Amino acid sequence: MTIWQIWLLIAAVFVVIEIFTSGFAVACFSVGCVFGSILAACDLSLTWQVVAFAIGTFLAFLFIRPFVMKIIDRKTNDNGVRTNMDNIVGKTAVVTESIEEGGYGRVKIDGDDWKAQTADGSAVEKGAKVTIVSYESIILTVKKL
Repeated sequence: MTIWQIWLLIAAVFVVIEIFTSGFAVACFSVGCVFGSILAACDLSLTWQVVAFAIGTFLAFLFIRPFVMKIIDRKTNDNGVRTNMDNIVGKTAVVTESIEEGGYGRVKIDGDDWKAQTADGSAVEKGAKVTIVSYESIILTVKKL
């Protein structure tokens, strides 16, 4: 096995490790290994191969990783829903504990019980149906139907 093949084998190992991690950091080292492999195939010294590895890794962190992270961090899927929490916005819920004027109560939606407040600060009686308008952390903002 030649040196350039060893570089590619190490790159493949980094790719496999990246599959089990997140953040596309280990894959950047894989890109550096490919750079080192190219110089090894050109019969350059180990010093130049290591320099190419370092430069390739740096460039991957600088240019490729931000692009990949944007793709990974996209908050929308094919249905246009950004997250599971965003999925409940617009749904109808039932008030399980009266929402006091300017205060909080509880609503049930999809079998889950949530702390809620009204968008306009008005009171809503128990059993009334409300629409989820937005959320802040674990508190839903609702409006009466």
